[in-house]
Amino acid sequence: MSRVFCIGNGESRKHLDLETLRPHGKIYGCNALYRDFKPDVITAVDMGIMHEIYNSGYAQDNKCVFRDWNTMPGDMYDQLLYAGQNYSDQDYDLIKKENVINSNERGDCKEFVLHGSNLAGVIEIMKKNKTREEKKVNHSLINVSWVTSDDKVRAVQDYMIDLAGKTRDRGWAAGPTSGYFAVLDNKPTEVFLLGHDLESHNDKLNNMYKDTRHYGLKEAHKTPSINWINQWLELIRENENITFYKVNPDAGKGTDPISTIPEAWASMKNIKYIDYTTLDNMLKIWYSITITMLDGFIYRLLNKIVFTCEKLREKMIEKSMPNPCKSAKEWRKDYEKWKKNQSK
Repeated sequence: MSRVFCIGNGESRKHLDLETLRPHGKIYGCNALYRDFKPDVITAVDMGIMHEIYNSGYAQDNKCVFRDWNTMPGDMYDQLLYAGQNYSDQDYDLIKKENVINSNERGDCKEFVLHGSNLAGVIEIMKKNKTREEKKVNHSLINVSWVTSDDKVRAVQDYMIDLAGKTRDRGWAAGPTSGYFAVLDNKPTEVFLLGHDLESHNDKLNNMYKDTRHYGLKEAHKTPSINWINQWLELIRENENITFYKVNPDAGKGTDPISTIPEAWASMKNIKYIDYTTLDNMLKIWYSITITMLDGFIYRLLNKIVFTCEKLREKMIEKSMPNPCKSAKEWRKDYEKWKKNQSK
């Protein structure tokens, strides 16, 4: 049996120590989770958070899955970004002041990835809107990442396959996309969804990283769940041989919006609903099984070592014995010598 854990950023997982999951299966996370925890794979599909992850240096040593991550040769940078426009010193000051371009250091990199708006259009809008309202959550309009050839990024469109068998990006959100790659990479028998809350307790934004860069404000209305529900449903339907577990505050009892089973999922036989107490009990059982198996392995290994040592000892003793093919006189002489050595 193999399992994977797909970590969403809903607040129901707030009190869970994610490190307790690591001994029991691969962990796939999404978006800003990388700020606090290193899953086996991180997935992001929105340009701001993708470039934040990459420009932090995280992708050099940790596996990432990004959307539309298409590299371009460095000598095209000025052509693509500035498009032959002649910008004034005032324009450049505005670009810097308003943090229009978010980029890492180029260094020796020969390629880059760019997402965002047309720079000339952005400058024109900013000039007309001189009284721009200052926002608590900053969103750059153009994102650039200078990339290395040995980073650990996979592009969604190079690996995801649609229902017709064609390789293409289905346009899923980061959470369901992480689930897709968890199944693709590991062929598990069990998939656990933690922090994929879908809903909110109070109709406000339900996210561990609200009020931070690339996320909405805490006062914002909750994100509509219809896309998440439909995309996860598609993955669940395509993998009838896998048991999916959605971990809720109160299993699937419907005592709160997060613990209510989505109507579209009601007929699915390969998804179960558990609470965090049940998950904790499962972790204890898995740990006990692991320790038992480890004890058994160590016991068998020690037995093998003892057996091998005994055989080696017998061989050494046998090798040191007098040769029986010698004459009786020679054999007796060698025997007395051997006996004397043994008594030392």
